[in-house]
Amino acid sequence: MKGERNPRRGGARVSRRKFLESSTLSGAAALALGGGMPALAAPAARPFELDEKTVAELQEGMKQGKFTAVSLAEKYLARIQEIDKAGPAVNSVIELNPDALAIARSLDRERKSKGPRGPLHGIPILIKDNIGTHDRMQSTAGSLALVGAIPPKDSFVTRKLREAGAVILGKTNLSEWANWRSTHSTSGWSGRGGLTRNPYALDRNPCGSSSGSGVAAAANLCALAIGTETDGSVVCPSSVNGIVGIKPTLGLISRTGIVPIAHSQDTAGPMARTVTDAAILLGALAGVDPADPATAASAGKAAADYTKFLDPHGLKGARIGVVRKLFGFNDAVDKLMNDALGEMKRQGAEIVDPVEIETLEKFGKTEDLVLQYEFKADLNAYLAGLGPGAPVHTLADLIKFNEKNKEKEMPYFGQELFVKSQERGPLSSKEYLDALENNHRMTRAEGIDAVMDKFALDALVAPTGGPAWTTDLVNGDHDTGGSSSLAAVAGYPDITVPAGFVFGLPVGISFFGRAWSEPALIKLAFAFEQATHHRRPPRFLATADLKV
Repeated sequence: MKGERNPRRGGARVSRRKFLESSTLSGAAALALGGGMPALAAPAARPFELDEKTVAELQEGMKQGKFTAVSLAEKYLARIQEIDKAGPAVNSVIELNPDALAIARSLDRERKSKGPRGPLHGIPILIKDNIGTHDRMQSTAGSLALVGAIPPKDSFVTRKLREAGAVILGKTNLSEWANWRSTHSTSGWSGRGGLTRNPYALDRNPCGSSSGSGVAAAANLCALAIGTETDGSVVCPSSVNGIVGIKPTLGLISRTGIVPIAHSQDTAGPMARTVTDAAILLGALAGVDPADPATAASAGKAAADYTKFLDPHGLKGARIGVVRKLFGFNDAVDKLMNDALGEMKRQGAEIVDPVEIETLEKFGKTEDLVLQYEFKADLNAYLAGLGPGAPVHTLADLIKFNEKNKEKEMPYFGQELFVKSQERGPLSSKEYLDALENNHRMTRAEGIDAVMDKFALDALVAPTGGPAWTTDLVNGDHDTGGSSSLAAVAGYPDITVPAGFVFGLPVGISFFGRAWSEPALIKLAFAFEQATHHRRPPRFLATADLKV
């Protein structure tokens, strides 16, 4: 890589056998710190020098000599040890990059001799553990089955980060296999990483599957984070952790080298504390990748710099449709949303309320069917690409591995979605093709596109979801409502922004719309953010503050 060394081959790796032997101890530690029910009292977090620092502020600090890439990396790494592994122990980081400081030193030398590459030069970032890196870190999707499996090369996302001069501090924990294993799973838990906890109330769930990325960004353990989404896995953890999340149009960011669920819906996306920082990261990640055919459609539509769409007056004159059918699951959330709509009106937006999308309940079953078919095909292809040295080579192998290691991998929930997926046939099956056609028609031509055409809308809005639920390893996740599926199944963009709090727990509002409408959505989201400033850092309370 230009200006940066990728030193995996020079260092020792933990052997697979030793890693699995130690997983009982590390799993016990994860339960003690983040994998079991939290203590009644939570240690107070000390103030941190980099709390709420933006990318621009960090860059200015490096320009003025107050910071270096090395000093920033050191400060965040120390904070991870203090907050993530000790202190409140939110357990969001599954692994640290042993080469982070060496990379930062190289970037400092380059800055001194040539100047910065761009806005991400020297900026510390955490990425989800299903995003492949060809270095001394693991790329496991949180599963013990992939320990020791070395991706043949960096994922496209990783390569773009390295090219931009970012410092990858490490990997974040996630809902194992991006929450595609069981219908009774607990978000934020993985066999390898234990349980991630919500920093606003430690007994609450961080949502998933990008749980660690959402928590790490919210808790100021990094400047920026990256998650992935198939349906809700960027926007939900962003919402309940009080940050901004962008789920881009399918094909804007390449999926090459990312552990898949389903190619018709999978995408990576930025997670940050501000719309500005999320826009900066989106521009760095976008681009055509010949290895991912979906990205060909982004040619001429992707922007190298999404910050040019940041307009504090962006709501003025905008027509925004309210999808009322996605409200109604929580009275307090509805109040926040109505307050948000009132603010948009004050900022000059024209609110069309309600807009009816007749197809909202007509693609749930076919979405599940498509994901099952595509998971089997896509995961088998990914595992085959790891080469003969990989611990598992097929979904069938993975199912057997989990059964053999069920005490470590399945102590709380099973793998019925794996089993259902394994039973599916090839992607040429009529059942699959019909389901996929239904999904796209119901969410695109007869869904988002139809209603936006009918009412001449710039965007649609709905609550991203409810406040975080209490983590329950016995019963699994609790459905508190959400709006992610329409844009996710369509492959269209969705941006969530903090909209307020319910009993001290963050709630986000989602702006979503047509394919490739990121510029319009960023403009609206930024204007709303600047008018409201709802983002507040977490206090690491033991439980929700019912007096707030």
